[in-house]
Amino acid sequence: MGRLILLVLVVALLVWYLRRDEEKEPSGDKPAAGRGELVRCAHCGVHLPRSEALAVDGAYFCDAEHARRGSGRG
Repeated sequence: MGRLILLVLVVALLVWYLRRDEEKEPSGDKPAAGRGELVRCAHCGVHLPRSEALAVDGAYFCDAEHARRGSGRG
């Protein structure tokens, strides 16, 4: 009987410890440090950092070919 109580106590402490660590993890809602703001390619829809995107006439593109083709998908 004593072993069963000890086992239940150990499991309860383990569950408490794991839940406590989950609360300390940063939420996924915040942007990752160093990435900057993400923008969407007007041609294909892929998301990329603004610093890596090509801006043409107020639209962002992931590469020169998509900038040349414009905002129409396909």
